[in-house]
Amino acid sequence: MTCSPFDLRDYLLGELAESEHRQVELHARTCGGCHEELERLRITHSTLLALRDEEVPQRIGFVSDKVFEPSPLRRAWQAFWGSAPKLGFASAAMLSAALVIFTFLRPAVTAPVVAKADTAKIEALVSQRMDAAVVKAVAESEARQARKTAELLAAAERRFHQDLQSVGHEYAYLEKSYNVMLHDASFQTGDVK
Repeated sequence: MTCSPFDLRDYLLGELAESEHRQVELHARTCGGCHEELERLRITHSTLLALRDEEVPQRIGFVSDKVFEPSPLRRAWQAFWGSAPKLGFASAAMLSAALVIFTFLRPAVTAPVVAKADTAKIEALVSQRMDAAVVKAVAESEARQARKTAELLAAAERRFHQDLQSVGHEYAYLEKSYNVMLHDASFQTGDVK
């Protein structure tokens, strides 16, 4: 950043008027920052002038150019992995080869020797276990049923006693009412005892 009233690049390239050119020269002599900036611009300008001129390319490279094409090996690899039928066939072939190799190279496994079991003993053991399980299940079911029956009978008995007490209270009330009516009737007829 400079404090010059004019652009130092315009001064260096000679694009300022004569009066403006002199003003920048006087200012650059008195101001250290602008003087350093002007020196940097001169070094950059001389470096750019030292570079050789190159011609601007007339054509832009396209993706379809041969330079951008993948190698034949890469094209074959992409064609293989991009094709579902080829990939499926290769997978099936590898699986088949693995199965064949595994079949021929695995160690021979002998069948375990199974002792002949006495089927009668096995059937008897199974029958005993089944009978025990059935007896246990029946006992548990009967116990549950007996418990439910006892609960229902106890509830019925409680209701019966409550109903019996209620009937007793109602009978006592009716008896009192009847006696009161008899007393009133005898009082009206004059047969008071």
